[in-house]
Amino acid sequence: MNNGYLTTHVLDIGIGKPGFDIPIELFNDSGDLIHQVTTNSDGRTEAPLLSEADFKTGKYALIFSVKNYLKQNHQFVEEPFYDHIKIEFMIRDQYAHYHVPLLLSPYGYSTYRGS
Repeated sequence: MNNGYLTTHVLDIGIGKPGFDIPIELFNDSGDLIHQVTTNSDGRTEAPLLSEADFKTGKYALIFSVKNYLKQNHQFVEEPFYDHIKIEFMIRDQYAHYHVPLLLSPYGYSTYRGS
């Protein structure tokens, strides 16, 4: 049986478009940086953050660096409320697909376990 994998995407709900060119870092439970990517024009990454070969159970954190994106795409925001958004989560099933999206606006955000 194949291992699972981890994906994400960013949707800017303030303007109803994908959040593009946003740097993302993935850390493991030891605080080690294990992956760095930037979202594409569709608000997604070109490949899974964790592929089948690297996919393991445990605690992880995604850090989305949103400050520059918010400054460039929300001109009415003098100084963004968020610099970084950190989402901590657990992978418990090594065979499942975990999708952790970020729904972003200049003054709020939401996330969930997607499919």
